Amino acid sequence: MSRERARRRAERERERAEQAAARAAESERRERREARRRAVTSRLPLPARGSKGPSGVLAQRRRHELTMTAILLGLVNLVVWLAFSDWAPRLLALLVTVLVAPVVHLLLFRRPR
Repeated sequence: MSRERARRRAERERERAEQAAARAAESERRERREARRRAVTSRLPLPARGSKGPSGVLAQRRRHELTMTAILLGLVNLVVWLAFSDWAPRLLALLVTVLVAPVVHLLLFRRPR
């Protein structure tokens, strides 16, 4: 009986040692990966905190203009979508909207020189 317990205990200890070795190997891989990441990212400039992009007056005006253009063209597509039940006019309107969007934006928000 004591030989059987000793054998099972030795087997459990061997399994624990294998698990500890696997955890140590994973930890070592994680440390190497983090070291590589730190080495690469240390050369990159830090992003500005608290901002997702340009935040000046011109950037704000541009965002507003683009938003208004997108809303207008979206409303046009919504009207076409509700007015026609066939897919051909809907897809044609979507295609025309994508192609005409820069022209509409220019006509709506042209700045005089």
